[in-house]
Amino acid sequence: MKGSKGSCECCMNYLYDEDYECYTCEMDLDEDEMGRFLTNRFDNCPYFQYNDEYRVVRKQM
Repeated sequence: MKGSKGSCECCMNYLYDEDYECYTCEMDLDEDEMGRFLTNRFDNCPYFQYNDEYRVVRKQM
């Protein structure tokens, strides 16, 4: 689902960073993208990948 609208909380690239004790985007964002990410205006993200942890299981059935 690359390029689709979605919440960061549903994205595979949005992971918990134990060093900073918060969730961060693992993608290498440029300055404009990081500004939108930090102000929660990051809709239609080009890096969004829906975190569907059961996708592999469904393919095995």
